[in-house]
Amino acid sequence: MENYNLTETDLRYLRLLAKSFPSIASASTEIINLEAILNLPKGTEHFLSDIHGEYEAFQHVLKNASGSIKRKVNDVFGTSLREAEKRDLCTLIYYPKEKLRIIKKEETNINEWYMITLNQLIKVCQVVSSKYTRSKVRKALPKEFAYIIEELLHETHEGNKRGYFNQIISTIISTKRADEFIIAMCNLIQQLAIDSLHLVGDIYDRGQGAHIILDTLCTYHNVDVQWGNHDLLWMGAFAGNNASIATVVRQSLRYATLETLEDGYGINMLPLATFAMEVYKDDPVEVYAPKMKLVPDRYSQKEQRLIAQMHKAITIIQWKCEAELIDRNTEYNMADRKLLHLIDFERGVVKIDDVEYELLDKSFPTINPSDPYTLTDEEQNIINLLHASFVNSEKLKKHIYFLLQKGSFYLARNNNLMFHASIPLNEDGTFKKVKIMDEYYSGKNLLDRLDSLVQLACRKSSEISEEKQYAIDYMWYLWCGADSPSFDKAKMATFERYLTTDKEVQKETKGYYYQLQNDENVCINILKEFGIEGEGCHIINGHVPVKIKKGENPVRANGKLLVIDGGFSKAYHSETGIAGYTLVYNSIGMQLVQHEPFESTQKAIEEGLDIISNTVLSEHNTERLLVKDTDKGKEMKRNIEELHKLLIAYRTALIRENS
Repeated sequence: MENYNLTETDLRYLRLLAKSFPSIASASTEIINLEAILNLPKGTEHFLSDIHGEYEAFQHVLKNASGSIKRKVNDVFGTSLREAEKRDLCTLIYYPKEKLRIIKKEETNINEWYMITLNQLIKVCQVVSSKYTRSKVRKALPKEFAYIIEELLHETHEGNKRGYFNQIISTIISTKRADEFIIAMCNLIQQLAIDSLHLVGDIYDRGQGAHIILDTLCTYHNVDVQWGNHDLLWMGAFAGNNASIATVVRQSLRYATLETLEDGYGINMLPLATFAMEVYKDDPVEVYAPKMKLVPDRYSQKEQRLIAQMHKAITIIQWKCEAELIDRNTEYNMADRKLLHLIDFERGVVKIDDVEYELLDKSFPTINPSDPYTLTDEEQNIINLLHASFVNSEKLKKHIYFLLQKGSFYLARNNNLMFHASIPLNEDGTFKKVKIMDEYYSGKNLLDRLDSLVQLACRKSSEISEEKQYAIDYMWYLWCGADSPSFDKAKMATFERYLTTDKEVQKETKGYYYQLQNDENVCINILKEFGIEGEGCHIINGHVPVKIKKGENPVRANGKLLVIDGGFSKAYHSETGIAGYTLVYNSIGMQLVQHEPFESTQKAIEEGLDIISNTVLSEHNTERLLVKDTDKGKEMKRNIEELHKLLIAYRTALIRENS
């Protein structure tokens, strides 16, 4: 008899496994099931980055599966449906509740429409579910219609069951359950079209609905997040880092996106508004005017001035809070980011690196020239109140804990390495050593260490140890520090961009990772560091928008590196010329899909306006990828091996069956 030479350690593990599979029959059935699943096509992975609060465009991309549902509808119906009919069917799948309301007002024979549409949806659902096991599809089914949908998905046009299936559909209509059934079918199609979703950083800032995006993600069936610098900024604010709190508020005022703060997380902005109106009531605040081109007609002139006043107030508070962090953590080497003491307040100039620059704003009533970094009593009260709002927001806690559970600095999966921005490198492409507390880390070890530091900073505890305080402070460094893998630039020139016009002093020099992105050998070495080797391997990044208008290419290093930040945020549309990318990786290969700007959910529903998406990269596999070719497949193979050991233990009476 076959013998695995089972050790006592093996037997202890197998006894635990036997609790789940208590007999030869149950273990054998599981092996048969797993072996069969290994030969199914690989599930479809979608990669998105830099959503930046653009919730309508993001949700539409999820609903249309980056254009793949439209392609499925075309594949199923071809020329048997007119283009307008296929467009209406797609809109129904994306927005079933809203589209049904419109149709029921316009349709003269609703029962006939129900019959036709239900048959069409069943055909589409059959196609999108075909690569999954019945068990997996069954788990995705809505409970109240699970049995009916499962029966209909396995309907054929042949044999004696056609009348049976027709009667099911007729009864759904006659019992007035057609609307609910259609909604359930459409949601199922959306879910099955995307097997897993990877968000490669930056959910927050610039757009109006980061909180809405996170509400969606919290209930999404399969998602992971690689933290971006904007995500880490908000995580630091929740952890209680005052510099991060001030920066979050400043960003929200700069882009006039107060909905996330106030409506999303209940952050009380009234004290800041009252303070700003009083202290800066006569100040010229044009420098701090919100970027209204991105949100036109949403605020009156009076409201815009108030936002500008608040923007100025929190910006000064931010610079003072940052100075405190820099002084407390000298190892950051960021003393050059303290610039308030370099201002000549009488002349209205600042001296940086022995060069004088005229200031665009020369009025600083809350700055004491002899002690420029100390908060006034009123400013201290403002930051204290904001601190309390951030750390005590239950909604923010829910979202940050989701990011802690589903997120990390990197993810290596199925020959792809995902991280938001960079890996700190030396000029020769070797991994740069970064000091954290008293030790140095580089490459994969650095990102692993930072993962644990973020978890420590953001998990609430009654005591603040020295290490936890270090972690909370470091959350701000992750946002803007030179050796931060989520930033990796020489400086964040906020002061210079706000108060000077000189492009040279505003320049933010990127780290060596960005300079070496086209070096294939550097990318191969990075992939090896994370255990990924061979053909078809990729690094997948976001962070820096690909400026298509300037001829930039998202594909770097002979295809080893893909930058998928195409500028979801409206703030980047004029620079990139597009409105985001989705990378789609299925059993056939990999496609990089380029999106045109999304007008609105309302137009998508009423006029059937879909996002126009074009494929800009297509890598086809020589053979169709199966589950056994994936990381999940490797895990299943290990499980099969352990189950075979269990069978031997049963058959040699080392473990007794409990059937």
